[in-house]
Amino acid sequence: THNLSSCRFYLHPELSNDLVGTHPPGAHSLVAVSVGYFLEDFVDMLCNQKLHQSWELLFHHSVVIVCFGIAVLLHQYVGFALVALLVEINSIFLHLRQILLMANLVHTTCYRLNSLVNLGTYVVFRIATLAWMTRWLFLNRQNVPPAAYAVGTVGMAIMTPMNIILFYRLLRSDFFK
Repeated sequence: THNLSSCRFYLHPELSNDLVGTHPPGAHSLVAVSVGYFLEDFVDMLCNQKLHQSWELLFHHSVVIVCFGIAVLLHQYVGFALVALLVEINSIFLHLRQILLMANLVHTTCYRLNSLVNLGTYVVFRIATLAWMTRWLFLNRQNVPPAAYAVGTVGMAIMTPMNIILFYRLLRSDFFK
């Protein structure tokens, strides 16, 4: 679902002008499927991981489920949710990193290469995307109803620091040992 999000912006550049009411065919379904994925992953973590190991991801998933759920239910802000899905492109490399760690392949070229790509995609698809979304929300506050603006602002206020902290942890773990 994550690569489909970036493809939608390429094929439908009008999305960058109206993230509230405009969305291409299939975008609503893509966001709805993403809600399902986050719900399933949330339940899986609750059932199979200790809370002290997964509380950050559970919190992250809760915020995403609420924000995306609003977009799905209202058929509004689907474009904004598509932008948010760009963040998940980096998840490919975060998950590959975890797999390589579990396989004890930390001292391999593959791990080192993935670390570099992970860091690059992290900056582009997480930090830059979240900064753009925050800027968009601020610049368009007069066009967004107060309740939706509050949810978006709180969501961004939670996600941005979480991603900065994770970025610091990745830098410390993979580059400043």
